[in-house]
Amino acid sequence: MQKQVRIRDIKLVSIGNSKGIRIPKTLLQKYCFGDTLLLEETEQGLLLRKKNDEKISWEETYKAMAAEEEDWSDFDVALLDGLENPGFDD
Repeated sequence: MQKQVRIRDIKLVSIGNSKGIRIPKTLLQKYCFGDTLLLEETEQGLLLRKKNDEKISWEETYKAMAAEEEDWSDFDVALLDGLENPGFDD
């Protein structure tokens, strides 16, 4: 089944020295838009997205990183980055 794309014709409205758009109430409710949105410039045009204000903890971040099982061993060589022998006493 193919996803149906709806196209709407909307007008720009003046807001001070800027322009804005009015988003229909049905779309605001459908996408759970709050008081702020994220506007992203893409190659295809502008994308409006819901702003995710949820904060994640360091613990959640560590768990997500561990779940990825990435190999970070290449970075082990940079742990001390030459600081173990600064050469100031020579």
